[in-house]
Amino acid sequence: MAQQSPVPSDITIYDVAREANVSYSTVSRVINNKGVSADKRERVLRAMAELGYVANLQARSLAGGKSHIIGLLVHSLAIDYFAEIARGVDDELAAIQYDLMLYTTHRRKGRESAYVAKVTRNLVDGLLLVLPRNSEAYLDALRHRHFPHVLVDHQGLGFDVPSVSATNRQGGYDGTSYLIKLGHRRIGFITGDMELGCARDRLAGYREAMSDAGIPVDPTLIREGNFLQPRGFTCANELLELAERPTAIFASNDVSAFGAMEAVRNHGLRIPDDISILGFDDISQAAQVHPSLTTVRQPLAEMGRAAARLLLSCIKQPDAAVQQIILPTELIVRQSCQPPAISSLADAGV
Repeated sequence: MAQQSPVPSDITIYDVAREANVSYSTVSRVINNKGVSADKRERVLRAMAELGYVANLQARSLAGGKSHIIGLLVHSLAIDYFAEIARGVDDELAAIQYDLMLYTTHRRKGRESAYVAKVTRNLVDGLLLVLPRNSEAYLDALRHRHFPHVLVDHQGLGFDVPSVSATNRQGGYDGTSYLIKLGHRRIGFITGDMELGCARDRLAGYREAMSDAGIPVDPTLIREGNFLQPRGFTCANELLELAERPTAIFASNDVSAFGAMEAVRNHGLRIPDDISILGFDDISQAAQVHPSLTTVRQPLAEMGRAAARLLLSCIKQPDAAVQQIILPTELIVRQSCQPPAISSLADAGV
């Protein structure tokens, strides 16, 4: 009777070493991303794939080693905002042979907490949290455990947390100031999810720019969004149905701005002839829609790279002083904004 090959669960590091014709210590070095020649690494990886060997990452970490894996928690990859940040993280980690374990929460707070609890049990060396929605449930615990973590586009809960963000308030100010310089006075504003600090900061920038220009802030021109396109559409509809509609709408992110653009067209209006639209983030679609979207750019990929570098620093020096990195935003002028039409100014009482 022919001897059966061992099932994948029975495959050991020694089996891989025999298959690749290397020592078991070489296999161990490959698994732990230690220095090995390219030829030996390729032979080991090929043997692992052929035999179906899967490293026991949890056991490896419990034994005092490193998994050489970073956890990344995002809401979704369907929106370019998250995809761009993830791309930056992956680019940075690939250069030093770290792997990425990705979890998507689909905006569910319970799932976010469950994933954090799971991946921090010896599966990853550190954790990146992009725009977390339920951080109060676990941040304090991570801090007291000294588990390496970095927040992206979030500044924590009132205590120092390693983070990477952008100048959201300044971006809100710059976008509003640009519309004011074009001649707009009735500027609608669609917020993001107001549970998040970045959304509150962008609204604060809008209010500050209006105040500095001597323009009273009309509460009816502010609508609470959630960073998603359907709500951006609804908020814009509400603004367009005002007796004195705005001559421009500033949405707190590009996805909401796309919803606003759809609402403008549904009202039989033209962009930017009848109403100007401005977004925030500068995701790739912003340059592809028609008319192309004027927006405030966040350096999303660079935020991902900076967050990965900061997390690796936290892993190597857990007792180092907390760093909070803030990257600059930039106004990107395209085709969706222009000075208001004379008739629009007259309708607004200007």
